[in-house]
Amino acid sequence: MVNINGTLIPSNDFQITYQNRAFKYGDGIFESIKVLNGKAVFFEDHYFRLMASMRMLRMKIPMAFTLEYLQEEVLKTVKAQENLADVMRVRLTVYRKDGGLYTPATNEVDFVIEAGALNSQVKEQYRIDLYKDFYNYSGMLSTVKTTNRMLNTLAAVFAEENEYDNCILLNERKGVAEATNGNVFLVKGTTIKTPALTEGCIKGIIRKKLIDILEKHPEYTIEETVISPFDIQKADEVFITNAITGIQPVTHYRKKVFGTAIANKLQNSLRIASITG
Repeated sequence: MVNINGTLIPSNDFQITYQNRAFKYGDGIFESIKVLNGKAVFFEDHYFRLMASMRMLRMKIPMAFTLEYLQEEVLKTVKAQENLADVMRVRLTVYRKDGGLYTPATNEVDFVIEAGALNSQVKEQYRIDLYKDFYNYSGMLSTVKTTNRMLNTLAAVFAEENEYDNCILLNERKGVAEATNGNVFLVKGTTIKTPALTEGCIKGIIRKKLIDILEKHPEYTIEETVISPFDIQKADEVFITNAITGIQPVTHYRKKVFGTAIANKLQNSLRIASITG
């Protein structure tokens, strides 16, 4: 079952028209949400990021789009699935209504919620490399999770063709922006660095949560800064974060082998925050 504007319909019955703006122009945004034992993890953060993104993209926010309403719709969709599991992956997509060319016929929106059992697990061996064919241009628009994910798709294809688990995307200054499916963190001693939002990375929910945790941590210093590919090779640890996996430690980058102790420790802190937050 999928949820279309609050109405549940069989997945096979869902159709879009040739005028759909998410299809024609990538004129949409989305949130990937983990639902754990019937709880939408960090949903408030997802909600406020969605609202901020809609405002940035000049989408008209419906009066019904309260935190409580969207959370209820997410959980309603999850409960309607045949293969209901303890851990579910939900995607909430919002896009401008049909019509128009580059200039939309309206700024009003439709939404779709889809859900499925989550099979994604942290891998013990995880190999990455750089994707250098195209760049992720820095700027505030890059911080928004739009439905235009062509760069991420090409990088994912490149990773699969070369037997990597993920790729690092670079910005136009050849600095590290993010990974194909999440934010990047580097550990060197007691300092943990992640690309600043001005570097072109997604404004990730887990990125935000982890920064909050590290700012209060007595052992570590967190820096949002410029990171070069050379910094990856000099790091003690590298890990990738997203709302579904949480923290995925990187074990191999070219000839470099990384430890995973701090990433695993932070994964436990994040797990506690997801339960209590």
